[in-house]
Amino acid sequence: MAGEIPDLHAERRTGTGKGAARQARRDGMVPGIIYGGGDEPLPININKNALYKSLRAGRFLSTLFNLKVDGSEDVRVICRAVQRDVVRDEPTHVDFLRLRTTSRVNLFIPVQFINEEESPGLKRGGVLTVVRGEVELIVTADNIPEAIVADVSGLDVGDVITISKIDLPKGAQPRIADRDFVIANISAPSGLRSADEEEEEAEEFETPESVEEENPED
Repeated sequence: MAGEIPDLHAERRTGTGKGAARQARRDGMVPGIIYGGGDEPLPININKNALYKSLRAGRFLSTLFNLKVDGSEDVRVICRAVQRDVVRDEPTHVDFLRLRTTSRVNLFIPVQFINEEESPGLKRGGVLTVVRGEVELIVTADNIPEAIVADVSGLDVGDVITISKIDLPKGAQPRIADRDFVIANISAPSGLRSADEEEEEAEEFETPESVEEENPED
């Protein structure tokens, strides 16, 4: 499973309608709803400051949460909508989808690089240049990997790791499915790049006459 799933705390909202929602906002809460998963919708309130913190962390709409509601069992959810005040841009309502173990969700999964000591390119002073430190995958809620593994053993300078070269968990697939995008590459060390550039410049400035002088005909 993916590294620790973050908790999000909420309380059951006893009232419904606009009046109860306005009162929740006056109390420093943001009203919301949990729906789906074969159960009845559950009205909730979330502490506004805690919600702000989660929103500022980024990717709120693609993060799996363990939602703790007083008086109910913990439930895994993913946010499907955050409504905001058009003037102050503050969250005014949040919708969560309740997940079953077979539910499929989009999540960003970190990439772990292994066997760097077995890469000829890195041994020669090459640099592992990471293009994507995490990849958005479509995964099932009961099989979320902690990371996907990129094996760099045997890779030399100039070699590239693409998503097709990584073994994904069963049932997982990249959200971007129409191209074999790059995860990382082994780039040349700066000293080698400088030497190659100087050699290319020398070849560009070498004229046919100079070649003829260096190799005179008999």
